[in-house]
Amino acid sequence: MTTAEQILTEIREANLSYLMLAQNLIRADRDEALFRLGISEDTAEMLAILTPAQMMKIASGNTLLCRFRFDDELVWGLLTNHGKAAANDGTSRLHASIVLAGRHREAA
Repeated sequence: MTTAEQILTEIREANLSYLMLAQNLIRADRDEALFRLGISEDTAEMLAILTPAQMMKIASGNTLLCRFRFDDELVWGLLTNHGKAAANDGTSRLHASIVLAGRHREAA
């Protein structure tokens, strides 16, 4: 298997895993899923009703379905704790969660 084929296989596997995780989160706790996945209510509604065959078909594409929800230095710095003591890890993660929650509310 060539590297390109391997990458496409990994994308398809990641897509299927993501769809299954998203559907499970939505069915378990819709509000939490909207926040954790960073998706809209309409998208959650569509994901919740997908059949296994539909998920397989969607996952089989060559485009990665999930993406990073943040792209700024503040959040990445908080999550990676560059230059900070390990004792502040929990505080930094909490701060990052607060920043992301604020962005989720703004987008909703």
